[in-house]
Amino acid sequence: MVTDLVIYKEEYDRLEDVLRRLRADSNARAIFLIDKNGQQIAASGELDQFDTTSLASLTAGNVAATDGLAKLIGEREFSVLFHEGKQDHIHISIVGKRAILLVIFDDRSSLGLVRLRVKRASGDMESIFDRMTSKASEALEDVSASRSSPFSEITDEDIDALFSE
Repeated sequence: MVTDLVIYKEEYDRLEDVLRRLRADSNARAIFLIDKNGQQIAASGELDQFDTTSLASLTAGNVAATDGLAKLIGEREFSVLFHEGKQDHIHISIVGKRAILLVIFDDRSSLGLVRLRVKRASGDMESIFDRMTSKASEALEDVSASRSSPFSEITDEDIDALFSE
């Protein structure tokens, strides 16, 4: 089940900081954070080199297809995918069961370095997602508390009085 993310400015800025740091630490060309519906959440790097809309939706489709393959062979999911090209490579991972992290890198980096840096960044992003979930829950509770039923102030005596006339 995919739930919508509510991203506040503070958390968005923190996610972008994590992506920038990941890009620098892994020497990647570009990094994208994508929701499971195929919408780009945040990105860092050589973004003008790519059709980011198509990249986001195809990445989500790739993850969905791979999830189907995993289920066919009895696995719950494949949380990490890797595609190796002649010059460019793609590392895809699931972050906190909520988002997809796509790292595009070339021979200036290595798969081992990318995997190591992604692991640390994923932990940072998971804590940001947890904070977003907390904030959204608190906001929902505040809205629910402020919207009491219009009938909550009506007493049994009010109802009796209304129908006794």
